[in-house]
Amino acid sequence: SCFQAKEVANYKSEKNAKFAKAELVGEAKNIPPYPGPNRMRDCYCTVNLDQEEVFRTKIVEKSLCPFYGEDFYCEIPRSFRHLSFYIFDRDVFRRDYSIGKVAVKKEDLQKYHGKDTWFQLQPVSADSEVQGKVHLELRLSEVITDSGVISHKLCQGLPIVNGQCDPYAAVSLLGPSRSDAKKTKVKRKTNNPQFEEVFYFEVKFGDEFLGGVRVPLRVLGQAGVHDAWYFLQPRENGGKSVKVEELGSLRLNIVYTEDHVFPSEHYTPLRDLLLYSSNVEPVSASTAHILGEVCREKQEAAIPLVRLFLHYGSIVPFISAIAHAEVNRTQDPNTIFRGNSLTSKCIDETMKLAGMHYLQVTLKPIIDEICAEHKPCEIDPVKLKESENLDTNRENLRQYVDRIFNVITTSGVRCPTVMCDIFFSLRESAATRFQVDQDVRYTAVSSFIFLRFFAPAILSPNLFHLRPHHPDPATSRTLTLISKTIQTLGSLAKSKSVRLSALSEFFYFHSYMYKSYSGFQWCYSCLFLFRFMIKRAQGRNRFGIKNFKKRWFRLTNHEFTYHKTKGEGALCSIPIENILAVERLEEESFKMKNMFQVIQPERALYIQANNCVEARDWIDILTKVSQCNRKRLSTYHPSAYLNGHWLCCKLSADTAPGCTPCTGGLPANIQLDVDGDRETERIYSLFSTYMTKLIKMQEACGSKSVYDGPEQEEYSSFVIDDPQETYKTLKQIVSAVQTLEQQHTKYKRDKFKKTKIGSQEHPIGDKSFQCYIRQQSESSTYSI
Repeated sequence: SCFQAKEVANYKSEKNAKFAKAELVGEAKNIPPYPGPNRMRDCYCTVNLDQEEVFRTKIVEKSLCPFYGEDFYCEIPRSFRHLSFYIFDRDVFRRDYSIGKVAVKKEDLQKYHGKDTWFQLQPVSADSEVQGKVHLELRLSEVITDSGVISHKLCQGLPIVNGQCDPYAAVSLLGPSRSDAKKTKVKRKTNNPQFEEVFYFEVKFGDEFLGGVRVPLRVLGQAGVHDAWYFLQPRENGGKSVKVEELGSLRLNIVYTEDHVFPSEHYTPLRDLLLYSSNVEPVSASTAHILGEVCREKQEAAIPLVRLFLHYGSIVPFISAIAHAEVNRTQDPNTIFRGNSLTSKCIDETMKLAGMHYLQVTLKPIIDEICAEHKPCEIDPVKLKESENLDTNRENLRQYVDRIFNVITTSGVRCPTVMCDIFFSLRESAATRFQVDQDVRYTAVSSFIFLRFFAPAILSPNLFHLRPHHPDPATSRTLTLISKTIQTLGSLAKSKSVRLSALSEFFYFHSYMYKSYSGFQWCYSCLFLFRFMIKRAQGRNRFGIKNFKKRWFRLTNHEFTYHKTKGEGALCSIPIENILAVERLEEESFKMKNMFQVIQPERALYIQANNCVEARDWIDILTKVSQCNRKRLSTYHPSAYLNGHWLCCKLSADTAPGCTPCTGGLPANIQLDVDGDRETERIYSLFSTYMTKLIKMQEACGSKSVYDGPEQEEYSSFVIDDPQETYKTLKQIVSAVQTLEQQHTKYKRDKFKKTKIGSQEHPIGDKSFQCYIRQQSESSTYSI
């Protein structure tokens, strides 16, 4: 299993907001056999933050070494102390039993950062499953007998077991020669009990034990008073008497990062440098490109860069600039965009964010069908089962490939505008660079849309949210064969596999037939429909007359426009991303037939088609073009807003939510929730981490500037086209990073001075926080 976590301490609101990103891609091994004739187990794994389950894998049946191969992502809205993985067994009566667990303390997560590690499963017992915190007030009594007073006032966040929680507190005084124990009254049906009970003990020596908290009496000091919050701790030696090695082990890969986000103005210098990257000549001297050069993995840089540029609407010029530079450095058209460059990773990440719903609309129905039918498609004679027929399997596979190939090549109308714009830029750069090779304009686009978008989604549908779990082995093999064939067709190359070559030959001619279309359907200005229709004035002017006029309508995958006459400039242009829904309009609205409405954020455009067939065609293609928009509506008004109310539901507010479900599908639900400041903070953290490489890159610029010859071998990994411009940018980056580093240090020191250990926000026992505070108090201002 792999767990990736992101924690964000939001300086903006002075509150800690915690985020975690997790992937389950692992396995367990050596699970103890079931006691009985059937020794195999049906196991599943859960991911827990303290006692809260946040993810559960599928059940792997009849295995003592289950492989899960699942992906998981979540954001954590609260603090946690332990990240735990539990292995459960489900018996024939569908009862679940815990086999063992792996619990990693929050403060230990960094030890396993990015490492593939096998952990021994530990026994699960009630004494070790502890959460919540307790408020204690201890006083020394002034009576002559030196008795002590303990008041147990309040508990919070206790776990609910079997649907209820009836807690009581047991207070014990422990000593070498005696022990006393007293209990409070039971508080029914609450996990936040308030006891307000006082217990008296005769104190002689030793420590006292309260619930799951050990409090040395010396904390009372000379004042004889101690008032603090504590995290409840597990009972010592509370585990079962089971040998750890008998429970098996679990493979984990943990990635943990922490971001502390300042108010927006703190990031202005670095953010401006980043957003200006597409205007820098050459682009290799830009801040964003330099980040890709110094990061260990291009993916590290691509994720925050893409999210930042998408947030500010600048992703297309940025990717166009770095792609154009990469194309100009490419010598062989057959290798264009085939490496793991910053361009490739940025386009991959853009497709993942902007194109996820497009992918689901295109592939999910056929993927669900393949997983449900379980048709045999194995074409390797060695792997063929006795009951299977090679010709039948080949025909099953051919039919699946045919259907998927067709849905892909006819899906361009649904492709999000931002992807179309990027592909258009790639196509133009490739065609200009390799003018002799006529196919490169197509392969430049298909290398992404097929090889890096559709094919991986077919191969691993669970990673792209097309399926909830990893498919079973037989279905996974079918999807692998389909994916390989789609890759071959998308690259416009013949398969090297003997078994797949016969299948791909069938589609080879078809791939060249679609080739002339593929260069346009995923690119910028594909014209779909144009026609004269009648539209009602939208009332953009306050005193304008809302009458009906004949206009020339034109639709591309980029915009929907209307003109006074054919060939004239547009009177109105509606960007595709502004279309929230396209629906029919009831005839009663204007006593006119064949009407439909194009709903925008502020108003609806009412249009009358020439006939019912034409109206249906316009509604269908407008819906497809806008289907992947992030803010599509789920409801609409089937009638118009006239005379101060909606004719359908009679509501008077023109902004009232729709009263009827949209027929064009549910909302895409893919709103990109990006905090630009958080992404800039992530980029700052990367620059700070790789500061040594930034300094080396500065040295490399000086070396190339002074010596007119090949650079030193230790600098050869950097792409430096213009040493002077690159050095200038590096100097600005270092200055911005240094300023932010100083601001972080000052904030953490001020926070440390104001922090009170033992308060409700920071109870005693929070080792991760105490370790963090200690590190901050010992750190000095970073100096470059």
